[in-house]
Amino acid sequence: MIEISGLVKKYDKVTAVDGLDLAVAGGEFFGFLGPNGAGKTTTIKVLAGLLKPTAGTARVGGHDILKEPVQAKSIIGYIPDRPFIYEKLTGREYLKFVADLYGMEPRRSRPRAERFLEFFDLAEYGDELVDGYSHGMRQKLIISGALIHEPKAVIVDEPLVGLDPKGARQVKQLFSDLCGKGVCLFMSTHSLGVAEAMCHRVGIIQKGRMIALGTVEELRLQARNARGGLEEIFLELTGDKDMQSLADSLQSPA
Repeated sequence: MIEISGLVKKYDKVTAVDGLDLAVAGGEFFGFLGPNGAGKTTTIKVLAGLLKPTAGTARVGGHDILKEPVQAKSIIGYIPDRPFIYEKLTGREYLKFVADLYGMEPRRSRPRAERFLEFFDLAEYGDELVDGYSHGMRQKLIISGALIHEPKAVIVDEPLVGLDPKGARQVKQLFSDLCGKGVCLFMSTHSLGVAEAMCHRVGIIQKGRMIALGTVEELRLQARNARGGLEEIFLELTGDKDMQSLADSLQSPA
């Protein structure tokens, strides 16, 4: 469903993504991990059609994001880490606006909008301006808008930021259900526990290059000294294995 081949993105003298190759299938929940500045968000923005790659290709559902942007974007649901939302629309108006952008018929979009509002406990606030929504409520509305057109691939950058435990559980349940229906989930996150619990495979990117790719068990074999969970594996593979010992020493009594 998602195919990245030889992807390069440069900003002046800085190479943010350096020859990235990756394929993610429909129905797969893929975790895209890496330290700050590793190139995760740049890769996601290229996939979403927001940035033009310097070299290489990115395809979604067989459509080249540069050569067939409309076809590619029509099957993508994009949830950015810093979403923009029109605050002077109500929740229902916002979902209608997004559905109209995708050319959805009202008889199809209205029931879906109501189902999302009910699912996320937003129905009673649906006719209130988004300006009055909490951060968590806005995040739920953004996710609803990204999914309203039934995308085949969902690209997500830190989806659980600002959500309370119930909201986080709702989102994880929703993503799991989507994967079960054959939707491709591509998620960038620093929540390694979430990635370990939910993702079928994970890829770790560092300095624009993929340094590890596979299931958690496969990554554990690559990180020979890591015996714990994904966090320890991540620190071992990215060269930050001494961080935990340092933290432990700071906690030790003098």
